[in-house]
Amino acid sequence: MVPASLSSGDLLADRRAAYAKLLSGDGLFAEAAELMEQALELAPGWRAGWFQLGEYREKAGNRDGAVEAYARVAQGGGEDIFGANLKLAVLGAADMPARPESAYAESLFDDYADRFEEALTGKLGYDLPALLAERIAAHGGGRQHFSLVADIGCGTGLAGPEVRPLAERLEGFDISANMLARAREKGVYDHLGRADLSLSVEESGLFAAGLPRRRADLVLAADVMIYLGDLDAVFALAAELVKPNGFFAFSVETAEEGYVLQPSLRYAHSEAHVGGLFARHGFERRLFERVTLRMDRGKPVFGFVFIAERTG
Repeated sequence: MVPASLSSGDLLADRRAAYAKLLSGDGLFAEAAELMEQALELAPGWRAGWFQLGEYREKAGNRDGAVEAYARVAQGGGEDIFGANLKLAVLGAADMPARPESAYAESLFDDYADRFEEALTGKLGYDLPALLAERIAAHGGGRQHFSLVADIGCGTGLAGPEVRPLAERLEGFDISANMLARAREKGVYDHLGRADLSLSVEESGLFAAGLPRRRADLVLAADVMIYLGDLDAVFALAAELVKPNGFFAFSVETAEEGYVLQPSLRYAHSEAHVGGLFARHGFERRLFERVTLRMDRGKPVFGFVFIAERTG
């Protein structure tokens, strides 16, 4: 959803958009779309408004109209903070991106930070961090203690309290400043920093401020891969971050083959896709398990949990 703070700059257009939101809350998506069209006549350059129109049209079953609106966003210039290109791919109007634009992920989680934990743990039955901590204790080469754990894509730090008992030093990294602020409030991380896991080793931020390579005994990525698409870049980062004979523990949503972009705008990955990346980046699999990651609209979301050891 578009953050409410993204105003059109036109009071009347904003008012009509607010009425449209009320209609959409009652399930009247075609009527909401009509009001948004009126708003956009007053503010035709309003990218957030075009994206919202696309969502209303999509929910009303007007696929072609949604494509038109999302295309206006994608072609409007600037970074795609809304995920319009992802929407076009899901609707079959564009090729699937290998990964979302970094600006989209940053904007999404900056906006989501204040309600992130309540949504996951309170509404979606999310307990993946605890599950991963248990599996690491059982399948981490017999280790019950790691000198340095790096939680990449740490978000608000949900995994921090779970893995803190295993770690002498705990580092957390995320693309969102607002997420990092929430993680900092927990007081369990020794270091928190901004990092973009879709970038190269040099540009990612994982090795900024003199932080050395191959320093971690354990790299953790809980519910992170779903926002990355092609995982080659994050595997390259993990291979540079973890020590030889260190461990990489993470989860993915389940795909039959390769990786796919889902209507949720999250990516799913197959066991074979991940297995190929292990071989390419010098990891050997130590655990593969099918799990329920969370609930979504009352239905389980299935995924895979992996633990791999860095060789050589």
